[in-house]
Amino acid sequence: MGKYSIKYFVREGLHGIAAHGFMSFAAVTVIAACLLITGTFGLLAYNIDILIDGLESQNEIVVYIDETYTREQALELKEQILSVENVQEVVFVSKEELFDNYLETLGEDAAVMEDLRDDNPLRDGYRVIMKDVALHGQTVAALEKVTGIASTNSQKEISDRLIQIRRVVNAVSLTLIALLGAVSVFIISNTVRLAMFARREEISIMKMVGATNGFIRTPFIIEGITLGMMASLVAFFAQWGVYKYIVVELMQGTAIFNMVEFDTFALSLLLVLAAAGLVLGVGGSVIPIRKFLKV
Repeated sequence: MGKYSIKYFVREGLHGIAAHGFMSFAAVTVIAACLLITGTFGLLAYNIDILIDGLESQNEIVVYIDETYTREQALELKEQILSVENVQEVVFVSKEELFDNYLETLGEDAAVMEDLRDDNPLRDGYRVIMKDVALHGQTVAALEKVTGIASTNSQKEISDRLIQIRRVVNAVSLTLIALLGAVSVFIISNTVRLAMFARREEISIMKMVGATNGFIRTPFIIEGITLGMMASLVAFFAQWGVYKYIVVELMQGTAIFNMVEFDTFALSLLLVLAAAGLVLGVGGSVIPIRKFLKV
C-alpha cells in the first residue's frame, strides 16, 4: 500500500464523517455516553475492590466485656481469649480509654460529652489480633461463645456486604458492556451504511474497473475507527470530570469510603477506552460493508 493510497483512504474516511456531520456527531455522542456509563460502573467496582482488600488486611477484632463484669473479672478473660484458635495477641482496652478515643473523634464537639465521663456508658474490651485473616468469620464465632464477652465488632460484616455489592456491580457492568456495546456497533453501522449508500454509484464504478473489496472498504473502516476513537476521547474527559466531581463534591468529608485518585489509573483508563473505541469502530464498520459488497 503506497503513500498515495494511505492519504486517499484517510481523506475519504474523514470526508465521510464530514459529509454526514449530524449523524457522525450523534454517533460519537451516543458511543461516548455508552463508554461513560460502563466506565463509571467499572471504576466503582475498582474502588470497591481496593476497599475490600484494605478491610481484609485488617486482622483485628474488638470484643466488649459484659457490663456486669468487674475490672478484675474482665482482665481474667484474657487467657480464655488467647486460648481461642487463630488468636495471636490480645490487648486490653479500658472503658476510660475507649471514652477518650471517642471524644477525640468528636473534635470540637467533645465538650458536650464530658458530663458523661463519670457515668461512662462504654464497656471494657479487648483488641484481638488474628493469625490468619481468612479465618475471620470462624474466629468471631468462637469469641462470641466465650462467657463474659457481650459483643464483637469487626470489619467482616462490612467486607461481606461490600463483596455482595461488588458482585452486583460486576454483573451490571457486564450487562451494560454487552447492551451498550451492541448499541454502539449499531450506531456506527448506520453511520457507515449511510456513507456507503451515498456513494453507491461510485462504488459500483470502482468495482467495474477492478477495484478490490479491500480497497473499497478501507475508507469506511477508517471512518468507523475515527468515530470510535473520537468517542473514546470524549468519554475519557467526561469520565475525568464526573469522577472528579464525585470525589471532590460528593465523597470529600464523608465517612463512606475514600476513592482512589483519578491520576493513579488515568493512563490505564485511556488505553482501555481507546481499545474499546477501536473495537467498536472496526466492528461497526465491517458489518454493513460486508453486506453492501455482497449486493
